[in-house]
Amino acid sequence: MSSIPRSTRRRVLKALGVGGTAALAGCTAPSNQEATEVSTTDRATPQEPSMNPAKETDVDRIAADPTDIPEPIDRDEPETVEVELTTKELVAEVEPGVTYTYMAFEDQIPGPMIRVRKGDTVELTITNEEGNSMPHNIDLHAVRGPGGGAEASMVAPGETETFRFKATYAGSYIYHCAVPNLDMHISSGMFGMILVEPEDGLPEVDHEFYFGQHELYTTGEAGEEGHHDFDFESMKAEDPTYVLTNGEKYAITPDVHGSPTMQVGDTARVYMAVGGPNLDSSFHPIGSVWDEVYPQGAIESDPHVNVQTTPVKPGSTVIATLHAEVPGAIKLVDHALTRVARKGNMAVIMREGDEQPDVFDPEP
Repeated sequence: MSSIPRSTRRRVLKALGVGGTAALAGCTAPSNQEATEVSTTDRATPQEPSMNPAKETDVDRIAADPTDIPEPIDRDEPETVEVELTTKELVAEVEPGVTYTYMAFEDQIPGPMIRVRKGDTVELTITNEEGNSMPHNIDLHAVRGPGGGAEASMVAPGETETFRFKATYAGSYIYHCAVPNLDMHISSGMFGMILVEPEDGLPEVDHEFYFGQHELYTTGEAGEEGHHDFDFESMKAEDPTYVLTNGEKYAITPDVHGSPTMQVGDTARVYMAVGGPNLDSSFHPIGSVWDEVYPQGAIESDPHVNVQTTPVKPGSTVIATLHAEVPGAIKLVDHALTRVARKGNMAVIMREGDEQPDVFDPEP
């Protein structure tokens, strides 16, 4: 925890361009006055990618491993759960030859899944990595409190803040950065999911997978080699260069970072967080359907069954289940299919096992 008094930190943050944070914290937009206080370090200056060669990357991949999530909770009593997150600004490839300066919780998109139980107390510590150029914070939709914790967690580069909240309702909820220019920060990767399990836990499945979708608005065209800068004008027009699952073009596919697998007969629960900041996802599993869907992550509600495509709003989540009846790929896509064909949106779950000709016979 920082030893600098909160009042001093507030003055530092205002100098960095975070005036009006109390009004903005959460999901509201800045007023014109607040917008004028955003520092020039929080404004990208678009340049042609041809003027900017691809940069050396800070990480080999920004795409989160969809299997790297906390284990289901196996306890009957609430606890205090400590969570630590570090905000980072780092260069990674969107696709080979195309680099971008992402913003992320830790070094992955989506940010790490936070998993707690209804009734738990969460003590959340957020650190803005020293050397970053911008202030950051966190707004969790699972928090009953000002700005979802955004005001209490505002941190300048090199600073740390801690706040505490009680998880009073179950479901899956998005978290995201909520500073001025929050749309730019979310587009650049600053979002993730907090899962609040019901007191009785979740039904047992063989696998769980975690994905996140967002749009990236850049100078240049998709696939144009070089370092892409952020483009505010294309964001205002809601015309993204890329629409990505886990931060990179086709990241979770066999030819890029590999795909998670399940065996014929296995069941899986899929979590999807849509950071946006602007576009819905029409979330569809090509080669299957969703056995059950909990819209908006409302796990204590009755599920929809046998769903082909489920809408997921920006700033929201979904929990969906499926099972593997036959071998082969399940392609997870946004069924606004130009985003798949032209803008990089797709992930794959591979089903392995024996053919099941009574269910599907490719050569009768």
